[in-house]
Amino acid sequence: MELLLEPSHWALLAVIGLIAGFIDAVVGGGGLLSIPALLTLGIAPHTVLGTNKLAASFGSSMAAWTYYRQHLFKPSFWYMAFIATFIGAVLGSFLVYLVDTQWLEKVLPLLIIGIAIYSLVSPNAISDVNCQAPTSKPPAKQQWLQGLALGTYDGFAGPGIGAFWTVTSGSLYKLPLLHSCGLARAMTFTSNLTALTIFGWLGHVEWQIGLWMGLCMMLGSFIGARCAIKFGMPFIRPLFILIVLMIAANLAWSAWL
Repeated sequence: MELLLEPSHWALLAVIGLIAGFIDAVVGGGGLLSIPALLTLGIAPHTVLGTNKLAASFGSSMAAWTYYRQHLFKPSFWYMAFIATFIGAVLGSFLVYLVDTQWLEKVLPLLIIGIAIYSLVSPNAISDVNCQAPTSKPPAKQQWLQGLALGTYDGFAGPGIGAFWTVTSGSLYKLPLLHSCGLARAMTFTSNLTALTIFGWLGHVEWQIGLWMGLCMMLGSFIGARCAIKFGMPFIRPLFILIVLMIAANLAWSAWL
């Protein structure tokens, strides 16, 4: 870990954390930047995942709080999703140690590419058409299924989790885009914090590095959430599609080429 004492590495982590936090707050996918950056420092893969969860917890908490302050997320409507996401993240975090990660690397690009295609060909996938803010608690069954599936995925791996939450929330509950973004940030904070607790307990977190990157992500998330709220659909939709395509291309290159 001597490389981490060089100022250039700390500066690089700061810049990447800022950009990753911005992207995460708007569409998700900051891990596309933060995870490779941590890997290049020579940190073991499991420790990279744990350290990234620490940093991402800072960013997602700031983004969730910003959306909440603008009344774009109401926690009392989503407590079933919170519980399901927590349970899923616990399962996913332990599955990391049981499942061959090479298999996951082959499958992930297909999932992300599927989201990209769906977002491009379906005009209502990322839109506010026929959507309205919820006035009552959404169905508990849907919250449980969504929370368990996506919580497990985020605890296990996580690339593109914000995109998964945004698209599925719009499809399941007909939420306006900004409300889907608010829900996505709150739930990714839940799964990030849960996974961080487990990785920390297992000793797979570089705390100093994660805290430094997390503070930078926090600033980036605040800026990103404010931009999303201010500029809305014309800003979010093209950025969403661009980031999802980049995630898919990055994962496909790593896994297949």
